[in-house]
Amino acid sequence: MDPFDNAPETALAWHKAGKGAALATVVETWGSAPRQVGAQLVVSGEGEMEGSVSGGCVEGAVVLEAMEALENGAAKLLEYGVSDDDAFAVGLACGGTIRVLVEPIGAAMPADMLDKVVTARSSRSAVQYHVNTENWARSLTEEVSRQKSAFEEDGKTFKAVHNPPLRLAIVGAVHIAQALVPMARVAGFDPVVIDPRGAFGSEARFPGETILAEWPDEALTEYGLDAHTALVLLTHDPKLDDPALHQALKSDVFYIGALGSKKTHAKRVARLEEAGFSSEQIGRVHGPIGLDIGAKSPPEIAVSILAEMIQSLRRG
Repeated sequence: MDPFDNAPETALAWHKAGKGAALATVVETWGSAPRQVGAQLVVSGEGEMEGSVSGGCVEGAVVLEAMEALENGAAKLLEYGVSDDDAFAVGLACGGTIRVLVEPIGAAMPADMLDKVVTARSSRSAVQYHVNTENWARSLTEEVSRQKSAFEEDGKTFKAVHNPPLRLAIVGAVHIAQALVPMARVAGFDPVVIDPRGAFGSEARFPGETILAEWPDEALTEYGLDAHTALVLLTHDPKLDDPALHQALKSDVFYIGALGSKKTHAKRVARLEEAGFSSEQIGRVHGPIGLDIGAKSPPEIAVSILAEMIQSLRRG
């Protein structure tokens, strides 16, 4: 699923709290639709909303439809496009058409099925949610092939792929990390900071954040590295960075970035070659870290790192 990535968790929490919740999902797009298939919006029975199905263009209309669905308990498939007079009323961009599936939790989408989706995501597993938009039959299957959310070949059954939430592991509780953590959180990542140096990895420097004080390789072994995790190395210290690098290069994390100049990176490459890593493995490391935007200050460098992470996530 595309961010808003916590849509299943939010919908389940609102349902369990007795507020009621409807999940709206983009199931098909044409033309210049602003959000991709799989984007989600959650609406509560109290009118709260989280997420987006169109970047703001049709949210108001979808919220009204979701509130109605919560009252009658029925799922519905909506379409907004340039051929629909209602689309102009809610401001859909010219040439863009989207179809949105609205499902009240409990009355339409079974709450226990949503609970299984949330449980799978929390255990770092991926699942597919299948819903037939004609007879409303629903099922869950394990996701093993990294497919994307889409209609199946029958043209009736929508398959929503729910991946584990995106994570970011930062080795080195330095100034750049202080800027990167909140930026990453806003972008949809769940960050954790790893640093055995108590003066750096303190609650005062990272209030409210998860800080792991173990040696990086030990911390990452416990943390677990997967294809929905990014790793950023910021210490400049091979004793801390290299053990983490060794862990990452043996995993399928989608991004590895290491701070340092070209000269520092050349030395890093030599150490990795000496440790037995192949040129293909070493090529996964982004060093010097971040997109070249001329960044100088810690916040600017954090922006360049986050941009490169997103580029790797979306473009491979």
